[in-house]
Amino acid sequence: MWTVSQLGADLASGKTSSRALLEEALARIADPAGEGARAFLKLYADTARAESELSDRLRAAGVRRSPVDGLPVSVKDLFDVCGDVTRAGSKILADAAPAPVDAPVVARLRAAGAVIVGRTNMVEFAFGPLGFNPHYGTPRNPWDRATGRVPGGSSSGAAVAQADGMCVMALGSDTRGSVRVPAALCGLAGFKPTARRVPREGAFPLSFTLDSIGPLTNSIACCAVYDAILAGEPPAPPVALPAKGLRLLLPRSSALEDLDPKVGADFEAALKRLSAAGAVLSEVPVPAFDRQDEYFKGGGFAGAESYAIHRARLERIDQFDPRVGKRILLFKDYSAGDYVELGLLRAAFMREVDALAAPYDAILMPTVPSVAPTLEEAGARDEDYFRWILRVMRNVGLINFLDGCAATLPCHAPGTAPVGLMVAGSALADRHVLAVAATIERVLARGG
Repeated sequence: MWTVSQLGADLASGKTSSRALLEEALARIADPAGEGARAFLKLYADTARAESELSDRLRAAGVRRSPVDGLPVSVKDLFDVCGDVTRAGSKILADAAPAPVDAPVVARLRAAGAVIVGRTNMVEFAFGPLGFNPHYGTPRNPWDRATGRVPGGSSSGAAVAQADGMCVMALGSDTRGSVRVPAALCGLAGFKPTARRVPREGAFPLSFTLDSIGPLTNSIACCAVYDAILAGEPPAPPVALPAKGLRLLLPRSSALEDLDPKVGADFEAALKRLSAAGAVLSEVPVPAFDRQDEYFKGGGFAGAESYAIHRARLERIDQFDPRVGKRILLFKDYSAGDYVELGLLRAAFMREVDALAAPYDAILMPTVPSVAPTLEEAGARDEDYFRWILRVMRNVGLINFLDGCAATLPCHAPGTAPVGLMVAGSALADRHVLAVAATIERVLARGG
């Protein structure tokens, strides 16, 4: 399992090289028995080789640009890469003009020495949490691949690429869970920052209000390093916190109800380990979490704003993923008054939840209330598809509406269906939330 700290040590000792890591990643992508052909929409093999060789030469001269220097990463298909077309998982943008410059987050990764392997598959226009893409195919979840399960979305290719060892970090976006859902369903760590911490220019939008950009990785420590780079901060691991005395809020609400038995059992087991390690868990009513139908009625901010974003393209609606097109059209009659009222509702929600969360280090809940459904049960009929969308987004979307930050980390036993534990906080509590998540990760690893 590739991590920043392990690979950094291996590079420093000469045990491996950036070029060797890249070739290993490319081999995994090319493996005909794997999911590389569906996980990636385009590879940058030639430029990646040049970048990895530069990293090796600089390292030999004593230059290390950051902790991620020379490590292979992938970027979701909605990020601008200079000279390339940003398709956002669609067919109708294939003839768009190439991006004139890198998106700021891509530029920051390059400046840190990251080696960009390629662009990962995604739900068209990032509008869906299950991972389906009828244009380019749907990458299979690494768990129970013989059956065929959804990878989660919209950062579907990102999660599969990361889980299958095709990169050290997969860059994704999160509007209502699009980093955390696939990370949880594929057994990864993932982080959704406070939206305004990481620049969103050069990322094809789903929602101007809710979009945020974050990493999918193999550990919370890796998330923390990449998050700092993306935010333009000094790259550093999370601050070490003791488990004893951590104040953790369990929101008594629908967020803790109607869980798959496997999710409920793994979540409870994680809470028991945390309590045994000295963390203080408090179950507190959070009635605001039970009013989700009001926050996302018809799609909420994402629905209204995506309609505005795509209005000029709707004459080509027959070329959209039919289910994506159907969701966008739901908002054609949304009024300005409704939009203003939604903003006021959000402000009240933020005040209410921030006040409840203030005495605690973090909010804990299952990232997704279910394990990954099969491709057949989630995609066979529209009614199943839309029912599963609402289920997997149920908990994660609350944190986007809060303008908060959240990490997800695995809490399942190895070899069993992946289950994610979400560690969340209010706006700009990012580094503290990552520190809490890293502590929880350590406790669960010892418990395992």
